[in-house]
Amino acid sequence: MIAIIDYDMGNLRSVQKAFEAVGHKAMVTRNRQAIADASHVVLPGVGAFGDCMRNLQTYELVEPITQSIKTGKPFLGICLGLQLLFTESTEFGSHRGLGIIPGKVVRFSVPPEPSQTMKIPHMGWNAIIKRKPSFMLDGVPDGSYMYFVHSYYVVPDDPDVMCTSTDYAGSFASSVVRDNIFGCQFHPEKSQAEGLRLFRNFGAMS
Repeated sequence: MIAIIDYDMGNLRSVQKAFEAVGHKAMVTRNRQAIADASHVVLPGVGAFGDCMRNLQTYELVEPITQSIKTGKPFLGICLGLQLLFTESTEFGSHRGLGIIPGKVVRFSVPPEPSQTMKIPHMGWNAIIKRKPSFMLDGVPDGSYMYFVHSYYVVPDDPDVMCTSTDYAGSFASSVVRDNIFGCQFHPEKSQAEGLRLFRNFGAMS
C-alpha cells in the first residue's frame, strides 16, 4: 500500500486517483502507524514552504517521514514535497526544511521589465532532460514535457543528486534522486501519460 501523507497541503486526491489509475493501491493518511506500515510513501505539497513545515510539525509527521526514508522504502516528494526535503528555503524569509538532502530552495530570478519574457510562477508544460539514470524514469523519453506550477526551485549542495534538469530562466533541477528518494518539481498527476508512467514505476519499486 502506498501512503500519501495528509498534512492539509496539496491536491492529495488527484495523486491518489493517479496511482489507482495505473493499478497501485494508495491511501491518504496522517496516521503514523499507517505510514510506518506502508510499502511506499509520497509527500505531495502545494502552498508556502513555511506553512507546510508548520503543518508537518503540528500533525507530528516529521518523524514518520524521516523514519520511512531511513528504512529504505521508496519515497516520492512532489513539488513542495520535494522542496521540503532540503535544508532551508528562502520563501517569505528563511525557513528550515527536513534537512534530508543538503541544499537550498530559492526563487527564480528574471530580468526586470520591459525585457522580461519569463513569468513567475513558472506555470505550464516544460521539458525534462535526463542527467542520470533512474528506474523512476524508465519508459519516459528524454525531453518529455511535464506540468509545472512553482516560483521556487531546489539547489542541491551535491549536483550529483540531480536526475533531470529543465530550462526556465536558466537550467534548474527539476527532479532529484538519492538512494530510495525521488523528488520532482513537476506534477506527475497533471502530466498525462508520462506522469502516469512515473507513478507506475514508483509503485513497482521494492
